[in-house]
Amino acid sequence: MNPLALDADPIVAIATPPGRGAVGIVRASGRSLRELMLAVCGRELVPRHATYLPLTDARGAVIDQGLALFFPAPHSYTGEDVLELQIHGGPVVLQLLLARLLELGRDSGLRLAQPGEFTRRAFLNGKLDLAQAESVADLIDASTEAAARSATRALAGELSQAVHTLAAQLVELRMLVEATLDFPEEDIDFLRQSQALQRLRQLQQTLQQVQAKTRQGALLREGLNVVLAGQPNVGKSSLLNALAGAELAIVTPIAGTTRDKVSQSIQIDGVPLHIVDTAGLRDSADVVERIGVQRSWDAIANADVVMFLHDLTRLLDPGYVQAEADIGRALPAGVPLLHVANKSDQVDLTTARAELDRAWSLWGMAPGEVVWISAARGDGLPALRQALLRLAGAQPGGEGVFIARQRHVQALEQTAQHVATAVELLARDAQAPLDLLAEELRLAHRALMSITGEYTADDLLGAIFSSFCIGK
Repeated sequence: MNPLALDADPIVAIATPPGRGAVGIVRASGRSLRELMLAVCGRELVPRHATYLPLTDARGAVIDQGLALFFPAPHSYTGEDVLELQIHGGPVVLQLLLARLLELGRDSGLRLAQPGEFTRRAFLNGKLDLAQAESVADLIDASTEAAARSATRALAGELSQAVHTLAAQLVELRMLVEATLDFPEEDIDFLRQSQALQRLRQLQQTLQQVQAKTRQGALLREGLNVVLAGQPNVGKSSLLNALAGAELAIVTPIAGTTRDKVSQSIQIDGVPLHIVDTAGLRDSADVVERIGVQRSWDAIANADVVMFLHDLTRLLDPGYVQAEADIGRALPAGVPLLHVANKSDQVDLTTARAELDRAWSLWGMAPGEVVWISAARGDGLPALRQALLRLAGAQPGGEGVFIARQRHVQALEQTAQHVATAVELLARDAQAPLDLLAEELRLAHRALMSITGEYTADDLLGAIFSSFCIGK
């Protein structure tokens, strides 16, 4: 069944997390909850005022003393009547109150809410647009302070405002083109006199600025998958421990100690990084180690960034250098690569730099960015963290960034593609095919408005709101 078909039913749910707590909340929403309010509270409630009263079961026994708040439509979170009951946060007493509400609302069709259904109703009733609704879940799920602040900005409508500003400019351009099509005697001179090309290029620049903020917002939400790769005993596990500030991975001088992935999430300047330590890349007769090596290559293939660790103490070993070359050639193309020269505390740096420069030609690889560190002592870790942020595309400060999702990034990319095509068409001047130009602008507008939900399929809405917690 289409989940949107159930939106006429009144709904109820426990709105606080499972488990014990000082306060628990049971929330109901529907088109008319006055009868339910009277039945459970035994009296009229002053709208938007908290009233302390006993809440009783069907036999008149008190379930708990608590606060009751009534928000008449449309002045509520969902745009419908909302009844919120706050009592002590014990699981049993909350379930008793929930059962009582379902019993009282049986005739009106009151049912348990689905995940995200309160926020979905807020979207459907025009209290939030889709980008704001998504930011509710992002604020709850924020793993860093920067992500929480960015989600708050998105919930306040900063992303939506940027989208609507772009949309208004697109609408004006569409009107100019459509008017030219409707009145062909005006021809291309009408667009030229209206500075349509200049306005379109200005829109393109504004769009690029919004894209940059959105990409960083998506990075704050999703984080970056960073895989540590290299031969055995180059210091991958030591580096993971150093970045995490804890002894997560076993470190020994025995090759093949790490046989499976070890993961840890950290943050750098508010950006979540999911660091994965992998088994050393080498051929092995050990069946278990071979499985670990294969998992390492799988992790590398799915990485956002690969940190290729080199052992500076082994650059004079021909076998080691050859193995490094084999690994370098096998790394997937297109994945950002950061070379990390480890154990800098154990070598003469002038000699090591010369040996590493010589190794590039032996590996058959072009010299890349190298960060010099000592994972054991912590030398060079600040420079490594900043290099990771640069590869991630994070901008310093992050002020004004709003939380975003890959859906938003992709929608803006589609918008930018259509706008770029429109610029190319309009730049042809008298040869501009206006019907194609009008279609590109229409498609750009449609892709842009999918962010806020004006053009969004019902199945996408179901997928988005199903990821919310129940009661929100």
